[in-house]
Amino acid sequence: MRLNKERFELFKEFVETVAPSGHENNMLHLLDKKYKELCDEVLYDNLGGIVAHKKSKCKDAPKVLVLAHMDEVALHVAKINSDGSLAISDVRSSIWEQTLMTSQVYVQTYENKLIQGVIGTIPPHMLTPELRSKPMGISMMCVDIGTKSYEETIKLGINIFDPIVVKGDLVELNDGSRLLGKAFDDRIGCLAGYEALKELQNIDLDIDLYVGASVQEELGCIGAGPITNLVKPDFCIIVDCSPASDLGVANPTNGAIGNGILARVCDGSMIAVRELINYQIEIAKNINAKYQYYISRGGTDAGVVHKSLEGVLTLTNCICARNIHTNSTVIDVQDYEDCKNVLVAILKDLNKAKIDSFKPINRK
Repeated sequence: MRLNKERFELFKEFVETVAPSGHENNMLHLLDKKYKELCDEVLYDNLGGIVAHKKSKCKDAPKVLVLAHMDEVALHVAKINSDGSLAISDVRSSIWEQTLMTSQVYVQTYENKLIQGVIGTIPPHMLTPELRSKPMGISMMCVDIGTKSYEETIKLGINIFDPIVVKGDLVELNDGSRLLGKAFDDRIGCLAGYEALKELQNIDLDIDLYVGASVQEELGCIGAGPITNLVKPDFCIIVDCSPASDLGVANPTNGAIGNGILARVCDGSMIAVRELINYQIEIAKNINAKYQYYISRGGTDAGVVHKSLEGVLTLTNCICARNIHTNSTVIDVQDYEDCKNVLVAILKDLNKAKIDSFKPINRK
């Protein structure tokens, strides 16, 4: 499968937007514009999260929240050197330093200017044999933005702890059946929620539908709590992008791109309600969407949402990607289609009786 030109441009807009954790304004403004064309109202939490609300005509309709996260991983400015270059901090970055050397980057200033640069390193012929045999650490890298002095860099508005995002253009691979780019984690979730809302815009649902995106998920699912408290959902579907393990010497049993959505039975933050996994698989089978079981040491916003309020019925509907948390992430387009189509099918199927039937499961 290949995206048509219009959808490719939509994906490009979402994926290439720079919105690191704690500085998500660019994605917030993009989603705000997109949501307002499709829903009855747009809600905001006080940390920067956003939710589109499509109201149901049914009395006492249950609230269903579809939640992605808009932030992406980032490095930060640790120090401005006398030659104008920037020392790098990887505090809470979730980025493996070995993927960084010579990468082009954006430095995002407080005024939201994007300053382009590159991660420079010490040339190998200037290293001792001992250092050359070791992995290159963050302390031996710097960002070169083309300035010649500390004063020139300061004049650009760059300050300590400004975020540094690795640049990554969206590229089609294998005649468009796969995509290469940055920030699929979790702009894929933002896209699926937006496209689902668009498909359902003129369809009457038996649920009050809330589609949104949280902030600072990459720093520990910080934004999931405020959005949950804002909406107070009866049911939640988390849409995210998780690491694949299917290339070269990796373990192919735990997430392969091209094998469909992830039936995420257990991860580092949640054990799924098995009946919800079975429900997800049943929906997938009904629409001929692929699925695969998935276990992860990581987590998603589901880890926060499911234990909020009195406990929220929470299902994840994710896909996996290669090279996650880099600017060279690879996804399968059909996986995304399956994810979006399963999401739409679930939202059409849910109603008060079905959601109520799931609630007593863990009391049997």
